[in-house]
Amino acid sequence: MFIPATQEEIKKIGWSKLDIILITGDTYIDSSYIGVAVIGKVLIHAGYRVGIIAQPDISDNKDISRLGMPELFWGVTSGCMDSMVSNYTASNKKRQKDDLTPGHENNRRPDLAVIAYTNLIRRYYKNTRPIVLGGIEASLRRISHYHFWTNSVRRSILFDAKADVLVYGMGEKTILELADKINKKKDFTDIKGICWIGKTPPGDYIKLPAHEEVVKDKNKFIKAFELFYTNTDPITAKGFYQKQDTRYLIHNPPRESLTNDELDAIYELDYERDVHPYYKKFGHVRGLDTIRYSITSHRGCYGECSFCAISVHQGRMVIDRSESSIIREAELITNDPGFKGIINDLGGPTANMYGIECLNKTKHGACLDKRCMTPVICKKLKVSHKRQINLLKKLRDIPGIKKIFIGSGIRHDLILNDKSFGMQYLKEIITHHISGQLKIAPEHSEDLILDLMGKPGTKTIIDFKRQFDRINSDLGKKQYLTCYFIAAHPGCTMDDMYKLKQFIKKILKFTPEQVQIFTPTPSTYSTLMYYTETDMKNGQPLFIEKNRKNKEKQKNIIIKKHRQL
Repeated sequence: MFIPATQEEIKKIGWSKLDIILITGDTYIDSSYIGVAVIGKVLIHAGYRVGIIAQPDISDNKDISRLGMPELFWGVTSGCMDSMVSNYTASNKKRQKDDLTPGHENNRRPDLAVIAYTNLIRRYYKNTRPIVLGGIEASLRRISHYHFWTNSVRRSILFDAKADVLVYGMGEKTILELADKINKKKDFTDIKGICWIGKTPPGDYIKLPAHEEVVKDKNKFIKAFELFYTNTDPITAKGFYQKQDTRYLIHNPPRESLTNDELDAIYELDYERDVHPYYKKFGHVRGLDTIRYSITSHRGCYGECSFCAISVHQGRMVIDRSESSIIREAELITNDPGFKGIINDLGGPTANMYGIECLNKTKHGACLDKRCMTPVICKKLKVSHKRQINLLKKLRDIPGIKKIFIGSGIRHDLILNDKSFGMQYLKEIITHHISGQLKIAPEHSEDLILDLMGKPGTKTIIDFKRQFDRINSDLGKKQYLTCYFIAAHPGCTMDDMYKLKQFIKKILKFTPEQVQIFTPTPSTYSTLMYYTETDMKNGQPLFIEKNRKNKEKQKNIIIKKHRQL
C-alpha cells in the first residue's frame, strides 16, 4: 500500500490518528530508491501509523495541516538530494527542471528545505510534537559546514532549523528506536546515530572547535572537519560535541551497520513502485522512469572520492543483499503489468562493489591512515567479481526478463585489479548488460588532479579502455565508453583542462558530453579544500578557481571545439 497522504486514506485504513507525519521536498514516489518511502514503510511495518505530505506549499497552512498533528513526531527531509543542489547549478543558476517534481518544473522545493519545512510546522502548530530531521541534507549539514551558495560557514542545520533531533546516515534502525522511546516517553539522547542539542557536553565525548572559532579560523575549520570525518565509522567512532551558541551540538556515535538480512527485509517491503495517486494528477514524474524497474544490490562505498559524500552518509562499508532477495525482487517486478522485460539498473553507489569488502574492516573498522582504493587498491581488499557474475547469470534466466542494464557507474580499477574474474566480468557486461555505452568516471587525466580527487591515475583508464576495445572487437561489437569528467575541481587550472582535452582526443577518441563543474557540497574533502584553499595532504596552499566565468571556461574547453589543440 501507499503511505497515506490524505484524510480519506487514513479513514479507509481504519486509523483515527497518525503517530508520525513525514514531510519531504520530493513528490511521493513509493519506491525503495526514495529514502522517505523506506523510512515510512519501515515504521508502518513496525506498527506505527504513518502519513506523508510531499512538497508542501510553505506560503500557507493548506498542505501542512492536511493530516493534522502527529501523536509522536514529525519527520522532515529535503528529499533525495540537498535542496541547494536540486535548485542551483555549480554556476549558481536556478535549475528550471526537477525530475522529482510532477510536470518536471522546479517550482515546489524551497531552498534549505528542512529549515523551511520546520519553520512551516512551527508557524501553524505552536505547541507541536518533536520535529526530527533526516535525509541527506540534514545528514551532511549536521556540524558547522561551508555553504557554497553564500560563501559562508553555517551552523549545524539542527540549530538553524530549530528542530529537536537529527537522524544522520541511513536511519532505519535509528528511527525505530527513536519512535519507541518517544512513544514510551523515555529519554532518547543516548541513541546512536542522532544529533541533539544540550546545555552541557558529555564528559567522555571529543571536543570539536566551536562554531565561532571555525568561522574565524580556517585551520580550526580543518581540525573540526577531520575530527568529524574520522569519527564516522560505526565500529571505531566516538561521540563528539561542538559549541554552536551558548548550547552544544551533541553528536552521538554512528549506528551499527545493517546486517545482510536486515537489508534484505527493508528492500522486500511492499513498495508500489509508483507515484502516489494524489500527486500523480499534477503531472508526470520523470524520476520514476529510471527507478521503477531497477534493483538495489548493496549500500555503501569504499571508493572515498574526495568530492563525494556517500562515505559520510551511507558509510565506507559495503553491505550486500543476498542473491535470493535480489532474485525475489526481480521475479516480483516481472509480475508488474507495466513491465516490458527491461531492468534499468542493478547496482548501488558503485555497481561492481557487490560482494567485495575487506574482512579486516568489517571486524575492526575502516583504516584511519589509508584508503581502500587510492593511491592503489589495498591488498587486504580481496577483489573478486565472481559473486556478481553468478548473480547476473541467475537474473538473466528469470522468465520475463529480456535485459538487465548496469546503469550505476562502475570502478574500472576494480575490474583491472581482479586477475581471476575481472575480464570475465567485463565481457559479461559488454555482452549482456549495456546497450552501446558503458558508464565510467575517470573524472580527469592529470595525475595531480586525480590524486586530489582520490581517483586512480591516468594509466588505469588507458589500460581499461584497451581491454574494453579488445573485448568489443573480439565479440564483433561497436560499443563505447561514456566518461564523466569534472571541471574546476580544487587544484585544476585552465592548463589542466587543455591537457584533459588532448587526452580525450588522442587516447579516448570521442567528444564527451558529461562534464560537470565542481560543486562544493557539505561534508566532503574537496569542499574542505575549496573553502580553505589548502591541499589536505601536505598543508600547502592550493589553487582554487572561484570565478564563475572561469569555471565555465574550464568546462567549455572540453565540450566546445577549439581551433588550437
